[in-house]
Amino acid sequence: MRSRLSIALLLLATTARADSLLVHGAGATFPYPLYSKWFSEYHRLHPEIKFNYQSIGSGGGIKQITERTVDFGASDAPMTDAEIARAPGILHFPTVIGAVAISCNVPGAPDLRLAPDTLTDLFLGKIAKWNDPRLRAENPGAKLPDLAVTVAHRSDGSGTTAVFTDYLAKVSPEWKSRVGAGKSVKWPVGLGGKGNEGVTGIVKSTPGAVGYIELAYASQNKLPVAALKNRAGDFVKPSVESATAAATTPIPDDYRVSITDAPGQGAYPISAITYLLIYRQQPDAAKGKAIADFLRWALHDGQKLAPPLEYSPLPAPLVQRLDRSIQSIEVPGRAAR
Repeated sequence: MRSRLSIALLLLATTARADSLLVHGAGATFPYPLYSKWFSEYHRLHPEIKFNYQSIGSGGGIKQITERTVDFGASDAPMTDAEIARAPGILHFPTVIGAVAISCNVPGAPDLRLAPDTLTDLFLGKIAKWNDPRLRAENPGAKLPDLAVTVAHRSDGSGTTAVFTDYLAKVSPEWKSRVGAGKSVKWPVGLGGKGNEGVTGIVKSTPGAVGYIELAYASQNKLPVAALKNRAGDFVKPSVESATAAATTPIPDDYRVSITDAPGQGAYPISAITYLLIYRQQPDAAKGKAIADFLRWALHDGQKLAPPLEYSPLPAPLVQRLDRSIQSIEVPGRAAR
């Protein structure tokens, strides 16, 4: 009797394994807190489907989807024309909007304000102490210590870096000519950390450190964030609302766009759309259908989970466009519409 029961249980387990589907993805650390929540919730609703997502940075995500070692990639920086040429057929799907926060571990001065030129000079290494006259002028009344500035930056290929340096290159001709913008740059000064997690760790453990991290990481680690002076002349802190206010730039048909240094009052200047990267022609029918179904869920039910984790939902008109774009995914046995 026990033997029959064991065989029956084994058959049930084997059937369950056969019916389950594992979808692999890799890329951006910027949206990882939300993606982790999304994949967990979607698996709860659809136990037969599980997502395995590796938070390795946008550069790694683009590399792996290009080499087809994963079923989807993720990046905060849109792929360049050269990258797309190496992986023709990639579609960019915006998922949410996020803010790159400037977190400063300055004892006694948690609420700093930074103008674009001051922020740039911090990361160029031209401001060496936190009691620098320029910082004191922008932060009257703050008790800024005689403490060395330690810059924390990413050491890996990073969409967060691409967004941050894209902003600095827009507001500073010196940064544009000396350092430039991209997922990887040659940093003038500072310590490198892997992923948003690594930069967060440096800032949290180093008095005097300043680094750029996705807002969710700052909130989860209770790190202070600076208010940045935007193009309208307002000092704005990163938030769901201020990132939403930055998403006013017209979005092209392929969805590749930069929303840094956006105009308008209340707009946080280092905001970004983050993307999933999907091949239009899916090689596997089951995985292709699972990815398309997940995208539909993320665009609607999944958006409701974004604000509690400090991400901004996509505007309704963009969601309507993306609903139509999902229909263009070609799955074996089903024609694209």
